[in-house]
Amino acid sequence: MDNNKPEGKKLNKNPINATSIRELWSKTYNTAGEPDWSHILPYYDENIYFRDSIQEIRGIVPFTEMTERLTKRSKDLKMTIVNAIMFEKHLFIEWEMTIKYKKNPSSVLYGASRLTLNEDGKIAEQRDYYDLWGDIFDNIPRFGKAYRRFMKKKFG
Repeated sequence: MDNNKPEGKKLNKNPINATSIRELWSKTYNTAGEPDWSHILPYYDENIYFRDSIQEIRGIVPFTEMTERLTKRSKDLKMTIVNAIMFEKHLFIEWEMTIKYKKNPSSVLYGASRLTLNEDGKIAEQRDYYDLWGDIFDNIPRFGKAYRRFMKKKFG
């Protein structure tokens, strides 16, 4: 009997940290072909809670379905991890995602994610923060500047 392993707990033999999450996410959004989450999904808890600017998802099945929808909608999808840092059971990741929707030009979304690990070392919560519309509108001539003026006037 292993005295270092709590009874009934399944410990992750490859723990998630700032270095491993950078490597895992970099492989997800490859430069050739469609994005693939299959290698990272085992690091997510079965009851994952995910939230971003658009949606709130609970459970690995709906989370997996969301990744599949993103792959189908995107003609080209790449992600660059700018920074990753871990504090206790929280990982903070700053990223730049280049996405191309069908006939539209590529857009770069600038964002950050907070990942919370559970006691088994799996990702139990993921909260993504980004300005979807602002980053997309910036790529539309004249409209992007008008949108930014509107936002500054109303909220800045």
